[in-house]
Amino acid sequence: MVPENIALVEGPNLTLRLINPEDADYVHVLRTAPAYNRHLSEVRGTAEDQRRWIEGYKAREADLRELYYVIERKDGTRCGLVRLYDIGADSFTWGSWILDHNKTRKAALESAVLVYMVAFDGLGVPKAQFDVRRDNANTLAFHRRFGATETHETGQDIYFTYPRSRFEADRVGYLAVLEEERAG
Repeated sequence: MVPENIALVEGPNLTLRLINPEDADYVHVLRTAPAYNRHLSEVRGTAEDQRRWIEGYKAREADLRELYYVIERKDGTRCGLVRLYDIGADSFTWGSWILDHNKTRKAALESAVLVYMVAFDGLGVPKAQFDVRRDNANTLAFHRRFGATETHETGQDIYFTYPRSRFEADRVGYLAVLEEERAG
């Protein structure tokens, strides 16, 4: 069973909630829309196939091996998706990160902060490891600004690590920026 503190994670402007089969249509639209899927692995099939995938994923969620979240604004409007996977004692990976046209101004920052709160605070994992496609300039720039360290690269991807200690050092500043957005 997923602990309450990571089943629903709230920030100043956004909430992460675990995905449900009822989100299948939304996921399918985002994962198949050229505006949002350019840097993700290809998805084939129908919304019903996506629903079945989510139903199967729920077993991995229950074992805390994978957590798939819908990102929502405080008014309940869905504005994206993000997934934590390869969750182990020493590290986790995150990706499948999509923010749609309904996102808040600082949605990238806030959704990343919430992901790290899930992994570092909720699960006690000490570091993130993830890769970004070389041609995904915006996401590469984001992770570099956030303080992730490049570890290696391939022809297609650049690999990063981000330790809990770095997040803990920067958390207060990130939250202050997000609180300003809420107040503004």
